[in-house]
Amino acid sequence: MTTAPAEQDLIYDWNRVGTDPILKRTKPIAFDDETLRDGLQSPSAINPTIEQKIELLRFMEKLGIDRVDLGLPGAGPQHREHIEALLKVIVDERMKIIPGCAVRTVVSDIEPIDALQQKFGIKIQASAFLGTSPIRQYAEGWTLQKLMETLDVAVKWAIGHGIPVMFVTEDTTRSKPADIKALYQRAIELGAYSICVCDTCGHVTPHGVHELLTFVINDVVKPTGKQVLVNWHGHSDRGLGLMNALAAVEAGADIVHGTALGLGERVGNTQLDQLLVNLKLMGLIKNDLTHLAAYVRKAHEYTGVPLPENYPVFGEDAFDTGTGVHAAAVIKAKKKGEDWLADRVYSGVPAGDFGLTQRIRVGHMSGKSNVVFWCEQNGYEPTEDRVNRILEAAKASKALLSDTELKQLAR
Repeated sequence: MTTAPAEQDLIYDWNRVGTDPILKRTKPIAFDDETLRDGLQSPSAINPTIEQKIELLRFMEKLGIDRVDLGLPGAGPQHREHIEALLKVIVDERMKIIPGCAVRTVVSDIEPIDALQQKFGIKIQASAFLGTSPIRQYAEGWTLQKLMETLDVAVKWAIGHGIPVMFVTEDTTRSKPADIKALYQRAIELGAYSICVCDTCGHVTPHGVHELLTFVINDVVKPTGKQVLVNWHGHSDRGLGLMNALAAVEAGADIVHGTALGLGERVGNTQLDQLLVNLKLMGLIKNDLTHLAAYVRKAHEYTGVPLPENYPVFGEDAFDTGTGVHAAAVIKAKKKGEDWLADRVYSGVPAGDFGLTQRIRVGHMSGKSNVVFWCEQNGYEPTEDRVNRILEAAKASKALLSDTELKQLAR
């Protein structure tokens, strides 16, 4: 039996020609899944049941997601009930995932976290957000002094009650450097162990991400002399959510936020699933992502938010081909007995790494090889009459034939 050539002999990887700064990263990358909080702020999303949220939480754990935002405990009794159910599962199943809750930077919002910590006996991050951009300050009638006073009261109270604080500046990407520095450094001085840089309105470009995070890490955090985690939280209003998240990884963010399917307010957040796929393919993370497709599909089902057929990697069409030339190459690869080869010959993403498979379909752009392969895979002898009958119907069809249609034709 002939040994298959090595990957580097079959794929010349231009992504690794020269020096890509992101590939220099050596420190771990952590992820904060916002699906159950920011994701559910999507105007189109349905609030899943407790049981459904628990199932999504278990997927996060399987995928090696480091942190989860469980929601806003101050948003009402239903939200509090769901958060308690999720915390019980985290405790009972001894999950590694670290829980957090979003709160305004006010004591009344943080108080429920204190009660939840006492009830469940675990630390729960208070993700305390405060609007900082000049446009927000003007609209609200706030001043920097007012923001500093608000920060002081809330963060002091949280730290005094043993609550770990991630201080979040909303609309950081449109905020003044001096304001960002003053607020972050005061939060760190008071005991915040983590800070979050936010592109709340989806304003920034990858260049802006690099400039902002470089400033925050070098000019804000390092001078404090403390070990502080820097988070990136991005939105996709300009379609740059994924690109910006990759720029944040390159710039040195410790934790990157995202949601399944990019769910979230307005057009949504960074697509966490796509971010994981890209970082895995770059070799920057080692998470087992074979459950990622199931997670994405459950998030789609439970929130009611569409999963487009052409959504990268996880859409219905992602690994389907009905084009004769393409299908022929995949089939030849399969016949060599090399799933690895079939997964890559006409795809930049290996389906098997993410719990998926390549599929050969039959349609108006198919050739005989598509039909023969389908017959062999489905237990039908590829006789000339059968193949011609199916191919004739396929050529006359405006769409790919379904398995039901193919079986009727095959019979």
